[in-house]
Amino acid sequence: MKNGAKNILVCVAWPYVNGEPHLGHIAGNNLPADIFARFHRMIGNNVLMVSGSDQHGTPVTLRAKEENTSPEKIAEKYHKIWSETFNELDFSFDLYTKTGTDNHKEIVQNLFNSLNEKGLLEEKYSEQPYSEKSEMFLSDRYIEGDCPHCSSRTKGDQCDDCGKDFEPIDLKNLISIIDSSEVTFKRTKHIYLKLPRFQEELTKWIKSKTYWRPAVKNQSLGFLSNGLIDRAITRDINWGVKVPVDGYEEKRIYVWFEAVIGYLSASIEWSQSKANKSQKKDIWKEWWLNPDSKHFYFQGKDNIPFHTIILPAILMGSGNYNLPHDVVANEYLNFSGKQFSKSKNWAVWVSDFLKEYDSEALRYYLSSIMPESSDSDFTWESFFDSNNNELVATFGNLVNRIQSLIKNNFNSIVPEIENLDDIDNKMISNIKSSFESTSNFLENRQFRNGLKEIMNLAKLGNRYIDQKEPWATIKTNKQITSNTLWVGANIISNLGVLFAPYLPKTSLKISNMFNFKNNIPEWKYREIKPGIKIENIQPLFKKIEKEKL
Repeated sequence: MKNGAKNILVCVAWPYVNGEPHLGHIAGNNLPADIFARFHRMIGNNVLMVSGSDQHGTPVTLRAKEENTSPEKIAEKYHKIWSETFNELDFSFDLYTKTGTDNHKEIVQNLFNSLNEKGLLEEKYSEQPYSEKSEMFLSDRYIEGDCPHCSSRTKGDQCDDCGKDFEPIDLKNLISIIDSSEVTFKRTKHIYLKLPRFQEELTKWIKSKTYWRPAVKNQSLGFLSNGLIDRAITRDINWGVKVPVDGYEEKRIYVWFEAVIGYLSASIEWSQSKANKSQKKDIWKEWWLNPDSKHFYFQGKDNIPFHTIILPAILMGSGNYNLPHDVVANEYLNFSGKQFSKSKNWAVWVSDFLKEYDSEALRYYLSSIMPESSDSDFTWESFFDSNNNELVATFGNLVNRIQSLIKNNFNSIVPEIENLDDIDNKMISNIKSSFESTSNFLENRQFRNGLKEIMNLAKLGNRYIDQKEPWATIKTNKQITSNTLWVGANIISNLGVLFAPYLPKTSLKISNMFNFKNNIPEWKYREIKPGIKIENIQPLFKKIEKEKL
């Protein structure tokens, strides 16, 4: 832990591991979280970035039925795929774990017991979906019916089309996905979290969040305005975390109660692991119990109430844990005008994408269209343009021009400088000011604007080289050329720093070019001294032939 630094907890929504990740998963929460975490490490903060695979969701059991295998095998199969994908995309998790660990089960049960001891849980009977044909209760994702709000066919307790929540009993024309039979409702007992106890406290807390994205705050207050009701946190299923109450041996804790506790359990797991270099087993408390720490939660807009209502209520009720500082919920990334969907097989799968294209090109493009305030659209044509016209023609071309000019005129040695002119000094000033403006965007979770600011600097760099014409001045005034290319080397160096949260591999290439030893640069102006030899001269990016798309 760095003294005087801020403690920043970066929490990324836990994906259901019932299939492979698609680009919507990446753009919605994982990429912005990684950019944010990398930036805060660069400015010197104590960052802990955690997430994991949600192995207990009903989608896992459905996939197991489809593949004629066990939920355990499906959960492990796709956990491995997700983990490998995140590594390939250079996501800098301190820990990516899973809900199937003994640690997670213990923490969930401990918080359950804490809430129970404080009188915040209550046993009630209710009518739940039941299949007479299969003689079993049906969890949310095992039923299908017409949405009570928009009439679309949907599953569970949230509409896939309109995104609104509902109770399963409100669905029309209900059928069981398991056996296609008509769904009935049968009386059963469950344990409920007394959410109304938190109505006033949650309302006051959310209203104080003046810096939240409007969609997050408005949706949360809208949820509260309808009045909170007791919410069942157990289910009639045999896959998941066991309920630590006698008489509930055949039931399990509801996945969304236990999944949001995963951020805490992952932090504790990390603190007890070899990845924790401090070797302080209770260091997780620095993020969870220290009131000066800040928590940032990254997920899609469909998960907002779980992070602004359910999770805070659990934390308020079970201890003195830190509440979310910000819930950074993105809108949806669509694919050619339609929402990404695993169930409908309308997606660009990350594994397929990475077989053909570079991960840096993907990180750049998804950052440039990140759905921060409205839905955005992935198209192959715009990806092609992003790579060829921006990465290759603007950023890559600038680096290649400066490299080649220094190589051809100064034997790859950064030249000496003398009496920089106003244009040179203005360019250096622009580089330095880019750190402040980009920093403001990243601090405020405006990642698209941050990327635009950095790319604008690359454009300024190209204009600077065009204006100074070093290929011409080398014939008339070598010192002017020296000054120009020294400035050029510093443009490259600092673009490598500024792009580091977005393009970590590219940033590392630039660091290696100038023989910098620190793989993660500090977030500050990085000056190149005259006399340094430029190594590893090669194009940063490859043009994609259009016909390949």
